[in-house]
Amino acid sequence: MSDDRNGTVDNCVQFVFFRLDASWRRQPADARARHKEEFLTTLRATEDEVPAHSYSTLGLRADTDFMLWRSSSGLEALEETLGALLTTELGAYLEVSHSFFGLLRRSTYGQARTGQDHAEESPEKARYFVLYPFTKTIEWYLISREARQGMMNEHIRVGRTHPDISQILLYSTGLGDQEFIVGYETDSLAEFQDLVVELRSTEARRHTLRDTPIFTCVQRSPERILDLLG
Repeated sequence: MSDDRNGTVDNCVQFVFFRLDASWRRQPADARARHKEEFLTTLRATEDEVPAHSYSTLGLRADTDFMLWRSSSGLEALEETLGALLTTELGAYLEVSHSFFGLLRRSTYGQARTGQDHAEESPEKARYFVLYPFTKTIEWYLISREARQGMMNEHIRVGRTHPDISQILLYSTGLGDQEFIVGYETDSLAEFQDLVVELRSTEARRHTLRDTPIFTCVQRSPERILDLLG
C-alpha cells in the first residue's frame, strides 16, 4: 500500500465505465438479445489480447451502469479493443462515462510485496471492488524523502492489519488529471470502511489533495450484467 512514482513498468491498466442509454430498454426483446450476444462475442474475442474483469455499478452511481477492468502491454490495444466493443449494436447505446488508466509499477518505498498487492494478478476476484483516483499535495513532494518514507511506513502498517483486503495501485502522474488510481478488493464493505477510517487517521492523510470520485462496484459476469440492464 504505497504511492510513489518510480520503478519498473509492468503493465497498462484501464478501468472504463459505461452508461447505457435508456432507449435501449425500449428495443424489442429479440433485438436486445441479439445485441447482447454480439457484445459478449466481441468481448470474448478481445480477451486474449486484453484480459477483462467485469463489474456492475447499476444503481450505485447515476453516471455509470457497469465497468470493465482491463489490462494490456500498451495503450494501443486498449483503444482498439474498446473501439471494437463500441462499434457493436449495443455499443451504439453505450457512453463511456469515466475512464482511468495508469501504469502498474514497483514501489520505491522498500516494502516487500505481499498477496495484498497482487490484485491485478489474481484470477479470483473478491465480491466488491472500490476504485478512486487521488492526488497528493505540492507539499508532499517538497518534504524530505525520509519524512515521506516514515509516513508511508505507517500507512502500510495499517493496511497490513486488514489482510483480506487486496489493492491495486496505478501511477498516472503526467498521464491524467490525477496522480494515482487505487482500487481495493474486498468481500466486506464494512471492513473496507474500517480500513478507510484508519487510513484517514494517519499522518500521510494531511497530504492528500483529492481522492474523489469513488466508485463501488459489484463483481458479476458480463452475461449477468447485461441481463440486469434489460
